Amino acid sequence: MGGNSNERSISLNSGLACLKAIKQLGYNAKIFDPKKNFFNKLKKNKVDLIFNALHGKDGEDGVAQCFFEHLKIPYTHSGVISSMNCMDKSISKQKFLEKKILSPKYFELYEKDFKTGKVESLIRKNHLSFPLVIKPINEGSSIGVKICKNIVQLKNESKKLLKKYEPLLVEKFIDGQEIQVAVLNNKALGAIELKPKREFYDYKAKYSKSAKTNHIMPANLNKAMYKKVLKIAEKVHKIFKCRGVTRSDFKFYKKKFYLLEINTQPGMTNLSLVPEIANYVKIDFKTLVRKLILDAGINK
Repeated sequence: MGGNSNERSISLNSGLACLKAIKQLGYNAKIFDPKKNFFNKLKKNKVDLIFNALHGKDGEDGVAQCFFEHLKIPYTHSGVISSMNCMDKSISKQKFLEKKILSPKYFELYEKDFKTGKVESLIRKNHLSFPLVIKPINEGSSIGVKICKNIVQLKNESKKLLKKYEPLLVEKFIDGQEIQVAVLNNKALGAIELKPKREFYDYKAKYSKSAKTNHIMPANLNKAMYKKVLKIAEKVHKIFKCRGVTRSDFKFYKKKFYLLEINTQPGMTNLSLVPEIANYVKIDFKTLVRKLILDAGINK
């Protein structure tokens, strides 16, 4: 847990919650924070299994998983290729479209596009209109996500983000209900609806108690639509060959589900959605952690 990503603090919270459950299950568990010299530190520790509670860059994008695979240490959650493909929003969006899963229209934006004056033509070429969403391709927890209502705002926000991230993903903003689905071991557990009091379900809405996002479990959908979104989430989990648990994020607008992204390392804090969904279907936090451990290869 921990690491160097922008989601370090969330990862530490996830890790501590999971550590408590792991110890309650009777395992001898130790904290490993790969802040520096990841590989060398990992090599010196003799372990039977890694419970991966890392979030963001190097933790859920296939990098950490490469180390685990090289050292032949079993680990929780998805493998190298699955993690890499799901974390990269451009790759995952291409796969959604290839598999005929509805997702907002998008294009990639580079710094050179500003220098050549192509930004507005790219918007037209891709049949997009405002409002538009811009986001880094490989960040989680809505870090760097901005909703732009006009070209001036898009240019200003993009130029700021491009100093740190390139390329950016520009996609059509979809209104409607925020629906998120947890899938565990290839089976959807349930769908939760979020009603943020902020403009959208951003970083603050996700992790700040003061933001007061309303959680509706189960999501306010009719029976047929509820079943449909669970099936889509299961399909996506299987398409990317994910393991353990994933969370798929949707918008439901005009009777259609738009898949925004799939997360292979969803949060496991006391404010996180996967534990809340699992608890609704009578899987408490400790049992959820145990299922992830068993899926990774340790029997107890």
